[in-house]
Amino acid sequence: MRVIAGTYKGRQLKAVPGKSTRPTTDKVKEAVFQAIGPFFDGGACLDLFAGSGSLGIESISRGMEKAIFVDKHPKAIHTIHENLKALNLEQNAEVFRADANRAITAAAKRSLTFDLVLLDPPYGKVKYADFLNELVKLQLLNENAIIYCEHDMREVLPESDDDLIKLKNVNYGGTIGVTLYQKI
Repeated sequence: MRVIAGTYKGRQLKAVPGKSTRPTTDKVKEAVFQAIGPFFDGGACLDLFAGSGSLGIESISRGMEKAIFVDKHPKAIHTIHENLKALNLEQNAEVFRADANRAITAAAKRSLTFDLVLLDPPYGKVKYADFLNELVKLQLLNENAIIYCEHDMREVLPESDDDLIKLKNVNYGGTIGVTLYQKI
């Protein structure tokens, strides 16, 4: 696993030990970031269900100013800290061991807003419609913010609504689906 592009292009990242996480492949990461960026001019990223932190780190490498990483598993939190330290990115990041729902509530209490939200939960464990509605309701999304949802291809994600437009729904390798939304 590595950083695909930007300031830290080619740098290796550690994976979370064990089988509790499913890292986003370099191929998927490259294709998705080409679609949503490919580069950013500042901004804030929220990487929920962060695992190793590779998606949030990729966003910083491509120009995001700051990223908040959230995962509830201790091994993931340890791996995120190791990856941030190896790239000297601690000043660009906050890392929290928390449930994703509690984390977004805490972010709302701090009046934080994001330009990019990365959702890569364990497949079948999150109701995306509820989660997307909560991000909007809690006012966590800046205008034109992008939401990345990685999911099992069999999962059907919500269509566009008054707050979010579905930009893209792509199948990668037959089993991995990526759906992108934009705040309108």
